[in-house]
Amino acid sequence: MSSASPEVSTDPPRSAEEALGEPRSAKAHAGVVAVTLGALGVVFGDIGTSPLYALQTVFTVENRVVRPDEAGVYGVISLVFWAVTLIVSVKYVTFIMRAHNHGEGGVMALIALVQGVTVRHRLGKLVLVALGIFGASLFYGDGMITPAISVLSAVEGLEVAAPSLESLVVPVTLVILTVLFAVQRFGTSLVGRAFGPVMAVWFLILGVSGLVHVVQEPGILRALSPSYGATFLVEHGNIAFIALGAVVLTVTGAEALYADMGHFGARPIRRAWFLVVFPALILNYMGQGALILDSPEAVENPFFLLFPSWAQVPMVLVATAAAVIASQAVISGAFSVTRQAVQLGFLPRLTVLHTGEEIGQVYVPVINWGIFTAVAALVVGFGSSENLAAAYGIAVTGTLALDTILFFFVVRALWHRPLWLVLAGAAFFLAIDLTFFGANLHKVVDGGWFPLVVAAVAFAVLTTWQRGREIVSRNRTEMEGPLRDFVDEVRKREGVFRTPRTAIYLNVNPDTTPLALRANLEHNQIVHQSVVILSIQALNVPHVQDSKRLELDELGYKDDGICHITARFGFQDDIDVPEVLRRSEKQLEGKVDLSTASYFVSKMTIVPTGAPGMRRWRKRLFVTIARNAANPVAYFNLPDERTVVMGAHIEL
Repeated sequence: MSSASPEVSTDPPRSAEEALGEPRSAKAHAGVVAVTLGALGVVFGDIGTSPLYALQTVFTVENRVVRPDEAGVYGVISLVFWAVTLIVSVKYVTFIMRAHNHGEGGVMALIALVQGVTVRHRLGKLVLVALGIFGASLFYGDGMITPAISVLSAVEGLEVAAPSLESLVVPVTLVILTVLFAVQRFGTSLVGRAFGPVMAVWFLILGVSGLVHVVQEPGILRALSPSYGATFLVEHGNIAFIALGAVVLTVTGAEALYADMGHFGARPIRRAWFLVVFPALILNYMGQGALILDSPEAVENPFFLLFPSWAQVPMVLVATAAAVIASQAVISGAFSVTRQAVQLGFLPRLTVLHTGEEIGQVYVPVINWGIFTAVAALVVGFGSSENLAAAYGIAVTGTLALDTILFFFVVRALWHRPLWLVLAGAAFFLAIDLTFFGANLHKVVDGGWFPLVVAAVAFAVLTTWQRGREIVSRNRTEMEGPLRDFVDEVRKREGVFRTPRTAIYLNVNPDTTPLALRANLEHNQIVHQSVVILSIQALNVPHVQDSKRLELDELGYKDDGICHITARFGFQDDIDVPEVLRRSEKQLEGKVDLSTASYFVSKMTIVPTGAPGMRRWRKRLFVTIARNAANPVAYFNLPDERTVVMGAHIEL
């Protein structure tokens, strides 16, 4: 069984100085245009493809309860404009992106910030962290729906250009998605260079196609007034409330703006949003509204009907490319969230492969094929983007609300803003978020249950592993005993043979004795002449500077050949044990020969018991997860031929 307690500590940093992240100097020197173009290609793919299906869903959902007349169109366009403005432009781009963890954003960064806050009541922090974990869990549900609905809605353009091809929509979608997930293992570094230019063309097309119809029907500009949205909500009652459940589809991808902040920085994202994306989206939505006013039958697919018949097939190709890019961004985001969850201690070791020079270019096979299986099932099960839209919205609105709660806690606890200001801001944005969430609750029976089930399963896994790891670590600490007492025992004990080799022991706790080291002494009366005990500390920051990476402890004696090294890593840093040792070789005690050194790793066999702390089903789940953890030898990049794994039983 793989170790249920990886040899990685996730304790918070002992000082603020330790948490200093690696400066992103490369971004500072990158050209403004190049960085902004890169942000266009990665950050805005999800929200940039919402025009493919959002308005179509508003006017066709629930047996067309929203009429395509002037009151309906003006009201819906007004709601769309103010939803995008308040949620994306104001809440995320203007405010939430100010809360970052050394340049990194996203719900995992918010969790890290919350964990670093000292509060009077521990229960309050636990609740906030739990909410953050659930937000990350909802992201997985979103990550499964986005590729399905984006690619499916793009390929459905075939029905508009050639209705006889309707039967090919699902098969073609499945082929595209299969290729997309199959190439993930090769990484995005090569195709990533093309993402920016493709999305730049896409947003240009969105803006121009919408502008043409706005010029033809300039009266649609009146819809920018909030009075039309307010009147629509008051006069249409339940119909307007149902419409809100589809209007929220226009802000899907708002979390990506925040989550991808670490890749490009806040300024390029803000610049791209306000100069390119926001105007293009609003023009396109108004253009679709103008088209529906002129031709009410266009509600069947207002996006593709913006274009003349000769341009519809080429637009299917362009839209499909944009949808694939949107899907790629979400899939990569799922890989990134998973990697951060492993580093923060919410998941066990998983196989994480790096596919490029950038630290964020990673590939997690189990996540990739798990998402693909779910996406394929969604495409086949729902069959159309209109049906799939019923499942979309729950995860999005849930994440919006959770981000608001965590953000305003940070505003109060870390930034020390006045309580009245925090409460007013939180109440305003939560009112919007919860209204949209409530408008999507009726979707639960029609497919909205899917992201909730995914989130519930992910939440159970993340919290079970975190809690079980705490219990196992505590019991393991009791078994290992104090490290300094062990060193004293080696010096005083007679008959201990110091074999002339170098041994490296990985241990999660810097203050306790590795079980493998203790077993060698107790059973074999052997301690290597040079012993290096290595503890890896995963800090709640993205990167750790090289100057802050290592800390050497001679354990009280300079001449006994036993020392301890603490190696600190951020949750986006690679963990390479041999490389860490090579950097610190000159500081180690005794004659250390890393070329022939043996590595010792403790293998924990978890034994569920009736002891309190976790329910029995959670203990069984923990053991199951532990069995599927990645091989520690590969995880820490240890040489197979010189690694010894020693076992021990730990009660849970």
